[in-house]
Amino acid sequence: SGMSWSWGWASAGSSILAEFGTLHLEFLHLSQLSGNPVFAEKASDPQPGLPWVMNIRRVLSRVEKPQGLYPNFLSPVTGSWVQHHVSIGGLGDSFYEYLIKSWLMSDKKDSEAKKMYDDALEAIEKHLVKKSAGGLTYIAEWRGGILDHKMGHLACFSGGMIALGAEHSTGERRQRHMELAAEITSTCHESYTRSDTKLGPEAFRFDTVESEATATRLSERYYILRPEVVESYMYLWRLTHHPKYRHWGWEVVQALEKHCRVEAGFSGIRDVYTTTPTHDNMQQSFFLAETLKYLYLLFCEDDVLSLEDWVFNTEAHPLPINHTDLKA
Repeated sequence: SGMSWSWGWASAGSSILAEFGTLHLEFLHLSQLSGNPVFAEKASDPQPGLPWVMNIRRVLSRVEKPQGLYPNFLSPVTGSWVQHHVSIGGLGDSFYEYLIKSWLMSDKKDSEAKKMYDDALEAIEKHLVKKSAGGLTYIAEWRGGILDHKMGHLACFSGGMIALGAEHSTGERRQRHMELAAEITSTCHESYTRSDTKLGPEAFRFDTVESEATATRLSERYYILRPEVVESYMYLWRLTHHPKYRHWGWEVVQALEKHCRVEAGFSGIRDVYTTTPTHDNMQQSFFLAETLKYLYLLFCEDDVLSLEDWVFNTEAHPLPINHTDLKA
């Protein structure tokens, strides 16, 4: 019909950061492969002639950000933030991931992407990274200046992302970010080990010492075969070769076999805190694309889809790093 619409849970017709901010890798690569610039270029405001995914990035770079943070909802009409809800998990996640990966995919030529990533991570470190009473490092959510001390399973990809960025930093920054990546990944591992099934819940909180890294709400106790925790295990293994990441990955394999395998494949479960879980009868597409792929790569040699030559898009599909001019 030519009429646009938005999901009911999206805020008042807003555009979602993780959606419009997660285009760079695929569209630029498509133009490279096809030789057709139409996929990367669109003569539109604010700067005619720029690749249109870059136009989106320019808008985001220029717009005023609260505390340097990127809220999850932007009005496509006014170009202003609609709500000041910031999350490294759902609604925000892959925007940050694509900044560092755009820089890597360009063979470190896309300096704008790198600067936006560095600035965003600095704001996240300053305002969202917290340590619980029990000593666990986590990334809180931010709602108009008020912190919500929880992490979603989706936010657990950030350990791998921060490690990937740290690998290409130097000095004190490299060490600090690698330690942060390891601490976040360890916290996400705790969300698994503190459940009866040894699988992590959809979200976990840090409200009290007794319930740290556990889901305290019934609606957050489910596991739908999500990949983010094993994604971080894979990156941390590749970048540090500490054997614990393979041990933790094997724990997940065993838990999946024990609690999620059904006759026709694998199913999500409704409550990770019971050893007789109820299946939800759904095998999500990302289970094959991401969860099993990252587990496989965790136990492969490093030259299988080497991080020197490939970046993974947000659904774990590998795209080649543009080491040389593709046509040549």
